[in-house]
Amino acid sequence: MTQTPPPRFGQQFLDSFDDLLHWRRDVRHFDPRPIDQDLLNSLLDRACLAPSVGNSQPWRFVRIVSPHIRQAVTAHVESENARAREEYDGRRRTAYAALKVHGLDEAPEHIAVFSDSATAEGHGLGRRTMPETLHYSTVTAVYTFWLAARARGIGLGWVSILDPQEIVRLLKVPSSWKFIGYMCVGYPSSEEGEPELERLGWQARINPQNTRFTR
Repeated sequence: MTQTPPPRFGQQFLDSFDDLLHWRRDVRHFDPRPIDQDLLNSLLDRACLAPSVGNSQPWRFVRIVSPHIRQAVTAHVESENARAREEYDGRRRTAYAALKVHGLDEAPEHIAVFSDSATAEGHGLGRRTMPETLHYSTVTAVYTFWLAARARGIGLGWVSILDPQEIVRLLKVPSSWKFIGYMCVGYPSSEEGEPELERLGWQARINPQNTRFTR
C-alpha cells in the first residue's frame, strides 16, 4: 500500500498559524452582510475534521434561519443577561452593564451546536470510563470551525448566557442531543489588536507559566 507523505510546514506557515491563534476573537460586533452559503458550508466541513473519541464524530450543527426562533433566542438571552448582571455588586456590576455580551441582533448567522449522546458511530470506543469525552469532541469541532472562520476573515461569538434547556425547547432537537453552544457567525464590524474583555479591563490574560505544574 502506497503511503501518503505528511505535509511539511515551513516557517512562514508556522508564523501565520501563530498569528491565527493570537487573532482568534470572541466577536460581539458584526457587520450584517451575509456569508456566502458555499463558504459557510465549507467551514462546517472543516469543523468535521476535528478529532473525536473513537472517531465518533458526534457534532450536530443547527443553522437557525427562522426570524421567530432567532428573536425568541435573543429575548431569552437578554432576560438571562439581566439576571446575571444582578449577581454583581458595585463597580463590577457597572462594568458588566457596559459590556456587549452578544451579537445576536447583528450576526447574519446563528448556529447551535449539539453533541449526539446516542450516536452509534465509534461503537463506544474510548469512552467507557469517560463518556463526557463525546462532548469534548464536539467542543474540538467548534474550535476547529472557529479557527477556519477566523482564517477567512469571519468572526464567531460563543453565547453562553442562556439556559440550555430553553434552547433545546426552542429548536425541538432530539432528546439525545446535548447542547454545547450557541454561535453568532459573521464578518466583524471592526478589528482590534487586543481581545475586548482585556481592552475594557474585565479580565487580563494570565501568565501561561501559571497554568503549568509538575508532579
